[in-house]
Amino acid sequence: MAGNLPTKKTSTQTVRSFFDNYFIKQNSFPAEQIDAVVGFFTKRGFDLSSANSISIVMLNQARTENVSVFKFLDTLKSLTDLQLGQVVAQVLNTYRENTSFLGYRIQPVTDTFESRNILV
Repeated sequence: MAGNLPTKKTSTQTVRSFFDNYFIKQNSFPAEQIDAVVGFFTKRGFDLSSANSISIVMLNQARTENVSVFKFLDTLKSLTDLQLGQVVAQVLNTYRENTSFLGYRIQPVTDTFESRNILV
């Protein structure tokens, strides 16, 4: 039945239009910036495929914060491997869906009274 009211979108149409447009946005960066960031992460012990993935996320983050990529890398050079891993995990978590997060566990250092009384 035709009418003058706007048609309502069903949930399947909304989902279909979301996934049809999912890969349309393209990011482009100069080759020297990509090479510098990938080289930085491979030099720090990252695998090439993970260095490529992390590099794109880091380049997007530098662009979002309006910071030069080379200045961004200079600040990362002073970090230890553990600190770098934590920074990478935090930046990756900002770009991930809310259903999954990367994390790390820090062992508690406090010694409680109850733990002294347990015999192993």
